[in-house]
Amino acid sequence: MSVTFWGLLIPFLGTALGSACVFFMKREMRDGIQRALLGFAAGVMIAASVWSLLIPAMDMSASLGKLAFFPALTGFALGVGFLFLLDRITPHLHAMAENPEGPKSSVNKISRTMMLVFAVTLHNIPEGMAVGVVFASFLSGGQSISSADALALSLGIAIQNFPEGAIISMPLRSEGNGKAKAFVYGALSGAVEPVAAVITILLTSLVLPFLPYLLAFAAGAMVYVVVEELIPEATRDEKTDICTIGFAIGFALMMVLDVALG
Repeated sequence: MSVTFWGLLIPFLGTALGSACVFFMKREMRDGIQRALLGFAAGVMIAASVWSLLIPAMDMSASLGKLAFFPALTGFALGVGFLFLLDRITPHLHAMAENPEGPKSSVNKISRTMMLVFAVTLHNIPEGMAVGVVFASFLSGGQSISSADALALSLGIAIQNFPEGAIISMPLRSEGNGKAKAFVYGALSGAVEPVAAVITILLTSLVLPFLPYLLAFAAGAMVYVVVEELIPEATRDEKTDICTIGFAIGFALMMVLDVALG
């Protein structure tokens, strides 16, 4: 139980610690640091999607023989489609963007602060689902995922959440919000992760037959976030070097964590 408790809490702590940077850093985060952190987060999410989600999904479907890829492919496509739809119906603003996205009728009624929080919350939904699905598989006694595998994913997402927390709290501070308010909004954006994870675990008996699909679903949703939002934000104006380095470090770190702990 303690392993599961900390596994669910660690990603949220990563967001909270990152948001706390607002108490120690200047009013604005340097552009280069922000690009590097976005690239780092993207690298962690891509590596987690492959090693912690897609490969276990295919391992669980090994009994299908040459069609073992089918649950992973189906879940992946549904995850991309789900985030695509969510991206269209939820008003939100990305940290380094000028113009908000989402329904035009809602965009003008919501503050930039709240839209920024919505954007990060959108990122955190699939991550919370991923943690919940992995721990649901572990708690069910599945052989494909051990406690070390589950903790590796939680730790990797927490590492990714640290820069994400800073990326949301610092712009909030630069917009004129107080440090405490910027921290609270940044930390609360990560609260959806343990909530989504707990709900998934509570539904373990229902989701167990569909675990390969759900693992791949979470992977598809995270890959969508990387390709649609993180990479474009970090490589605007053709300044790609710092993002590429950050991505490589994040990918390598998550790969090492997953293999070493798993």
